[in-house]
This record gives sequence, structure tokens and C-alpha cells, in this order.
Amino acid sequence: MKALITRKIGMTNILNEDGAAIAVTLLSASPNTIIQVRTDEKDGYNAVQLGAESQKKTTKAQAGHYKTARVTPKITREFRIIDEELSELNVGDQISADIFALGDKVRVTGISKGKGFAGTIKRHGFHRGPKTHGGQSYRRPGSIGSMYPQRIFPGKKMAGHMGHSRVTTKNLRIALIDKDKSVIGVEGAVPGPKKGLVLLRGNK
Repeated sequence: MKALITRKIGMTNILNEDGAAIAVTLLSASPNTIIQVRTDEKDGYNAVQLGAESQKKTTKAQAGHYKTARVTPKITREFRIIDEELSELNVGDQISADIFALGDKVRVTGISKGKGFAGTIKRHGFHRGPKTHGGQSYRRPGSIGSMYPQRIFPGKKMAGHMGHSRVTTKNLRIALIDKDKSVIGVEGAVPGPKKGLVLLRGNK
């Protein structure tokens, strides 16, 4: 079961086997603890809950949920798994950076950087209007609908909040693993700002 809750540190570059410099995103992979194992017979699906970091204060509901694992994680996330992986998982076990190997293909999920309120040109790549021959609509979106059906359909490309959305990038390669410092290096860019939460999963 290859899954981990990490935090983004930043980007750097390293030399690969051929001596070429490649861009790498560094992720802080502190040990995760298995909080709960969900099974198809009991819950209707197979999944594992992981907890990362720690917090001092918890609610009574949280304390009861974390009692078996004997930890008080600050962050919990759930990952779907297959039947064959259930026998290897026990509540309270820890998962560290060495669960992945160099060259593994992974999926990374994070919250992209927020850009605030943006117009249609920046947000959707619209073309601007002509600035000659009497043109007066430069960065306006233009017509957004006709008389019928007298409303705007949901999903219409318009100005609005840009960024700060859940983004998943697939087929990234593990280029660096440092178990002592709990750091994983992923080749390429990872969505989100520095210190942002990043979910790392095996590419299945």
C-alpha cells in the first residue's frame, strides 16, 4: 500500500545517472500512522485512514477515534486500497518515506495556488477585442447568451475565482529518497504553495 501524506518544501535540481540536471520537488514525508482500516464486509469498501503530524488538543470524538492507534494526528486522509493489501495493514503501524522506491511512478494531489478574482483572458485564455477601427471592448467577455433560454447555463466560462482548487498530477517519478531526513524528491512540478499539503499515491 503506497500512500503518504506529505508537505511541499520547495524545488531544486539534481543530477541523474546521465549527468543531466532535472527539476525536483522536495516533499517533507514525516512518518504516517494507520488510524483505521476499512473493509468491504464492514464498511462497503476497502480503504485505509492515515494520520500525520500531531496536535495537543482533540475533541472527545477524535480522541475516541484515535484511541486504538494511540496518536493524536493533526491531519487525517483516507486512501482506497485493494483486497490484497488488507493483510499487510494494522492499526497503529507507521509508514515512512521508504515505502516508495527510486523510479516509482506516483500521483500527487494538492490544492493549487489561489490567484484571486480573475477575468476571462487570464482565467480561460480568451482573446481581447480589437483596439482599432472603433473597437471599445478590449478585455470584456462579450456576449454570454441569446434571448432563449433567458438564463445562463452552469459552467459558462466567465470571470471569477481562479486557482485554489484540487489538482492531481499523474505519472511523476520518484527521483530522490532520504529516509534519515524524511524527504522525498519528485521529478517535475507539484501543485500547491510551499508548506502546502500533498497526497502521494502509487500510480495505479
